[in-house]
Amino acid sequence: MSERASAACIVGNHGVRLWGLSGAERLTRQLRSAGISSVLREHDAAPAGSVVVLRSDYLFEDRTIADLLRQPGVVLTASGAPAGSAAVAAHVPARDLAAARAALEGSTDPRSIPGVVAQSPESLSKSYVRKLHKSVPPVVLPARPERAAALERHLFDGSYKGVTDLVTKWVWPAPARMVTRFCAGNGIPPNAVTSVSFALVVLATWLFARGEFGIGLALAWLMTFLDTVDGKLARVTVASTRFGHYFDHSIDSVHPPIWYFAWAWGVANGEPAIWQFAPMLTAILVFYVVGRLIETAFKKAVGTFSMFAWRPFDSYFRLILARRNPNLLMLSGSYLAGRPDVGLAAVAVWTVVSTLVLGFRLGQGALARMRSEPVRSWLDEHDGGSGALPGYARPFIADLAAVRHLVQ
Repeated sequence: MSERASAACIVGNHGVRLWGLSGAERLTRQLRSAGISSVLREHDAAPAGSVVVLRSDYLFEDRTIADLLRQPGVVLTASGAPAGSAAVAAHVPARDLAAARAALEGSTDPRSIPGVVAQSPESLSKSYVRKLHKSVPPVVLPARPERAAALERHLFDGSYKGVTDLVTKWVWPAPARMVTRFCAGNGIPPNAVTSVSFALVVLATWLFARGEFGIGLALAWLMTFLDTVDGKLARVTVASTRFGHYFDHSIDSVHPPIWYFAWAWGVANGEPAIWQFAPMLTAILVFYVVGRLIETAFKKAVGTFSMFAWRPFDSYFRLILARRNPNLLMLSGSYLAGRPDVGLAAVAVWTVVSTLVLGFRLGQGALARMRSEPVRSWLDEHDGGSGALPGYARPFIADLAAVRHLVQ
């Protein structure tokens, strides 16, 4: 067998509700996101092809489900479970659906399913999560009521990108988790949060242009915070949509240069003094766009991953790269010092320097590719589940110690 599953079946008692979703609801959304719209009820007959069967009282990661859908003939055990223990998922031919259901419900031995091989989450999936630029050992966890809070924390932490700017990585997580909980508990969808972020972009732009930098910065920082919340809310509630993805990323890509132009207008107090900032603004816009193009060129022509996940230097450089949040730190510092013009100059200089560094790294990557040298993410070279991690890797690579208390 080599076919991808065409349907899924969910069994079990649905476990505990996490971020407002029962186990069956979460699995249905995850399966739909993975391209499986046919979810069988308990006594439904299986369609032609193969079927993935999953227990709803266990918590599965998206990558585990995606990999299981692609690998027929697998029966999956939970993380930390001893060999021969109960199965939590299986990918079998439609003719063996009844046997798989019985095995997952505990009435038969999983080994009675014809032609399957037992695997753990760690052997099924890789630790490197390319979409989130992080390395975290895969796990499948029992969803028990007494561990609901810890499991929700695990889901939230798992929704965070590993490689990002220093504010998003170390300042926003705790408050973002509280606001995400509020939104999930009150049925506020991610796109509503993104819409508020867009409104704040417009308001901050207007205030910057008027020279009202204090309140403008407050709203700008609130916008960046909500920009963190909407993505996490979408992931923990499995509510991501294509429209929401493009809406969010379009705002993120377009608005920073507009803020800097508005900031310059506010400093200059309008025409004609604004023209003194023309060289700075030109440098910011040109090098910002070039930097974005370099990132795309690396991913398309050099590696199949973000250039910030290439080597440790790139991941650390992303923390302070001239993007919105680090630039806002410079603008905020200059405002507090009473020199908003200096902040704009600092943004211009750092944008140029950052883009030159990115260009140099792109050249190194292209040279390595021309020499037929492997261009691979350093996050893909580490396995957080085996051995001690070097100190420099810990901000970007997780190990199993963080979830061991959830396994049993």
